[in-house]
Amino acid sequence: MKLPAIELELISKQFGGLLAVDAVSLMVANGERRVLIGPNGAGKTTLFHCISGTLQPSSGCVKLFGDDVTKLTENRRTELGMGRTFQISNVFTELSLLENVVLALMGTVSRKWTVHRSVGHYPELRSRALDGLDRVGLKARADDSVNDLSYGDRRQLEMALALNTNPKILLLDEPCAGLSPSERQGIAKMISTLPRDITLIMIEHDMDIALALADSVTVLHRGKIIVEGSPAEVQANSEVRDVYFGNI
Repeated sequence: MKLPAIELELISKQFGGLLAVDAVSLMVANGERRVLIGPNGAGKTTLFHCISGTLQPSSGCVKLFGDDVTKLTENRRTELGMGRTFQISNVFTELSLLENVVLALMGTVSRKWTVHRSVGHYPELRSRALDGLDRVGLKARADDSVNDLSYGDRRQLEMALALNTNPKILLLDEPCAGLSPSERQGIAKMISTLPRDITLIMIEHDMDIALALADSVTVLHRGKIIVEGSPAEVQANSEVRDVYFGNI
């Protein structure tokens, strides 16, 4: 029997008097597509931060393929196979697309960036970076400045950054946020084609996209899990409707 890709045991995160995540336990199987939904302030992104290592939980345990990684840094978790995107665009706007991806790759190898050298001095990393940009349809713009990209193209670049670290687990925090309907469909199609050897955990507010991509859905409200189930089960659940319409 395979160990879960991610296992959370009673994860809580407190900021002063605010309990943002409240004793959340969660198990995500290898290759699963799990979507986290809930109203604003439900604790979804804070929970993501605890999984990725951006934040240390106040209590509880995070396991990656059965190993306790609760105390490990974000960089160490990346080395172990965890990749992520952020709710707000998180790229170096003054650099080119290619330079952004090469920098991300350098976080996974022993070589470090030398400021006065161009990416041409790192042929292997350059080749991998171009492959990553090709994967999201941006290879033709490799030498363009990120400043010249539309917001939708920046989100695609972030996908390239996350995927080029060869993650075993990919955390996507609202990958469709701020995109036009056609851009949302493009990102959703890209996500749907990811190989099943990548376990996916995603926060998404576009319910049509979230439910179409999910194997299973976890609903958070006020830092707690209130419902888990298939997309159909969650869609039909009266408690979920009450949460979204503000009745509880």
